[in-house]
Amino acid sequence: MELKKNPQANVGRNSSLYFAVGLNVMLLLTYLGLEHKTYEKEATKIDILMLDDQFDEDIPITTIDLLPPPPPPPAQQMVSEVITIVEDVVDVEESVIQSTEIGQDDIIDDREVGVEDVAVVEVEEDIEVPFAVIEQVPQFPGCTGNNKELRACFERKIQEHLQKNFRYPSAAAELDIQGKVYVFFLIDKTGKVTKIKSRGPDKLLETEAERIVDLLPRMVPGKQRDKPVGVPYSIPINFKLQEQ
Repeated sequence: MELKKNPQANVGRNSSLYFAVGLNVMLLLTYLGLEHKTYEKEATKIDILMLDDQFDEDIPITTIDLLPPPPPPPAQQMVSEVITIVEDVVDVEESVIQSTEIGQDDIIDDREVGVEDVAVVEVEEDIEVPFAVIEQVPQFPGCTGNNKELRACFERKIQEHLQKNFRYPSAAAELDIQGKVYVFFLIDKTGKVTKIKSRGPDKLLETEAERIVDLLPRMVPGKQRDKPVGVPYSIPINFKLQEQ
């Protein structure tokens, strides 16, 4: 036999609705309870300042007694100066200042000066001829041959000198400083290396490059028209750390 239930007798069919309504009511009561404000009702005294009468204060008038001015000083007697004219006894000679300017009427010394009387001073000019166009390149010690062979030997000796005296600065190696340094110098008319300048990424590398170039030996100076002249030259030095 199948049991039949009356849907009106099912108590739990609206339980979720009742739960939601009850939750909202509780939240509302909680909010009202938290937001409700109470005040202490005490008697508040109000002080009122009443000014019935206004008193006018009379400021007394003060009188300043000024002292009379002092009497003027007695008039002093005026002393008149007496001018006495004395006759000149000694004659004074006046000094005449002559002008140093030359006028139109002055006679100019017309002495003739010969060419042999003029001292001629010869001034030697420091002529610099680039290495690429000089007639006779500077001769590195140990190089011989014609101008072409001397040029090739010069460049080879320079590279050997750099490899022999190269030393990587320890401070630059610790700081991982690398780069290419261009060194400019002059081989003067006596064959000495002078005017060393450098340009690079760091001062440590520039100092080392200038030290290497300063160790170059004295050379036979370059010649232009059979006269010793200065020859500028530049070399790049590459500072590069090898990975270990």
